[in-house]
Amino acid sequence: MNTYHLADLSAGISDSFQVSVTARMVNQFELLSGDTNPLHTDRNFALSCGYRDRVVYGMLTASFYSTLIGMYLPGRYALLQGVDTSFIAPVFAGDELTVFGEITSIHPMFRQIEIRAHITNQLGKKVSKAKIRSGINE
Repeated sequence: MNTYHLADLSAGISDSFQVSVTARMVNQFELLSGDTNPLHTDRNFALSCGYRDRVVYGMLTASFYSTLIGMYLPGRYALLQGVDTSFIAPVFAGDELTVFGEITSIHPMFRQIEIRAHITNQLGKKVSKAKIRSGINE
């Protein structure tokens, strides 16, 4: 876990990490969220809709933005305040995702940073993008 203080941060600082999406994650998200939409839970239904497998929940994919903020950028002193995200392409169990974020602005008076982030799959295809706001609570 990174431990950036507000004084340590500047526009252009970036970080990234990789995560493997598993069927277990998808199943656990179903239980946690209560979302039983067959696109996420029934392989045959997903195939009938033209997908190659069950589609991973968009909010499961977006949850990795929380990991980016809480563990990497800024890390320990982060308080996630907002995520404006778009889902660009489907994610499937077995995908290897890279989550990337870069600080675009700092607002010292509000102790807040803004981060431009995106997630790509193992083929380098962007599957999600986001604008994130985080407070710094040190």
